[in-house]
Amino acid sequence: MLCGLLLACVFSATAQAEGIAVNKTEFRIGEEGYQLSASYDVNLNFVIKQALSRGIPIYFVGEFSLTQPRWGWLDATQQALSHGMQSIFSSSPMTRWSWLDKDIFEGEQTVKLSYSVLTGRYRISRGALYQNFASLEDALNMLSRQSSTAIPEDLIKQDDKYIAAARLRLDIELLPKPLQVNALTDSDWTLDSGWYRWPVNAAGIPAKNDRQAE
Repeated sequence: MLCGLLLACVFSATAQAEGIAVNKTEFRIGEEGYQLSASYDVNLNFVIKQALSRGIPIYFVGEFSLTQPRWGWLDATQQALSHGMQSIFSSSPMTRWSWLDKDIFEGEQTVKLSYSVLTGRYRISRGALYQNFASLEDALNMLSRQSSTAIPEDLIKQDDKYIAAARLRLDIELLPKPLQVNALTDSDWTLDSGWYRWPVNAAGIPAKNDRQAE
């Protein structure tokens, strides 16, 4: 009986896991240039679901960046120092110091998630564009897929290597003023995937001119 109770608690904690986590990332080429994309697992907690059910809109910000490592521009002493300190403070090879990298691209997009008490439908809005959904699950599935604006092809060199980064977070600064005060001290309103970084190699993705030549 005790084992069954423990298993039930573990299952419950897993099923009700809340927050935002990166699921998949991609670097691809489109008609207007290169593009970064990411999909997330988005699980809202009870407090945020309650706010939505009362007609309070919730805003999320999807952020992307692309940087170029500058390791080759440092002398041997600087390289040894930076690698040594990285190993002390972080076990992740993708954790970087921004001042060592060259910024290639930065972009963000705000997405509004709202619920209409009158129609019983959820809505995802990006600027003037919006789409309605019959369930919160369907709306979150759309919210979980984020893409950057186009990155001009002339910013990307086929022979160079890059570090891409993606993040999705709830923006409490766009909440109604009374809620902002509570959100600053309430962990229920802290939904943030944190920055997820991965290496990018453009050599395996043909540029537009190369595709047209084919």
